[in-house]
Amino acid sequence: MTQRTDVVELLEAQHARIRTLFDEVARTAGEDRRRHFHDLVRLLAVHETAEEEVVHPFARSHLDDGETIVGQRIEEEEKAKQALALLDDMDTDSPEFLDRFAALRQDVLAHADNEERYEFARLAEVADKGRLESLARAVRAAEALAPTRPDPGTDTALKNVAVGPVAAVVDRTRDVIRKAVG
Repeated sequence: MTQRTDVVELLEAQHARIRTLFDEVARTAGEDRRRHFHDLVRLLAVHETAEEEVVHPFARSHLDDGETIVGQRIEEEEKAKQALALLDDMDTDSPEFLDRFAALRQDVLAHADNEERYEFARLAEVADKGRLESLARAVRAAEALAPTRPDPGTDTALKNVAVGPVAAVVDRTRDVIRKAVG
């Protein structure tokens, strides 16, 4: 993924990557599916944490009815985090996984569309290019410290800051172990 300087471009590029990973998981099997799924889980966890720490607080304070817009996105994100947590340790080739994965895919893609329409497009209306670039840098910094697993219940910046660094170390250690074992 190329480096994006604008937060809206950055997040929309990540959404495109998320869509591609959903497709990869759906069309593969075995070790390939497992690898694509873990890539998807990592990207979703990091992406959502950065949004919760950087984008949502900005949207709350700068968008008309920002509280409502962000509240709806957080409800969607929490539902996805819970589904991801259940799927994370399942056999990726099992029928139960595939059914739950299909439902997750539909929910996450609807969530991404809602973000792009109701939150991201409006960010570009209220922030100048410099602010959008500054937000992109903040998103990248938050992603560097974000957990790589979904953490249901960490739907605010304060909770993410408290849980994030410890969860990130645990998650990244688990990632290394899975890669070595896998």
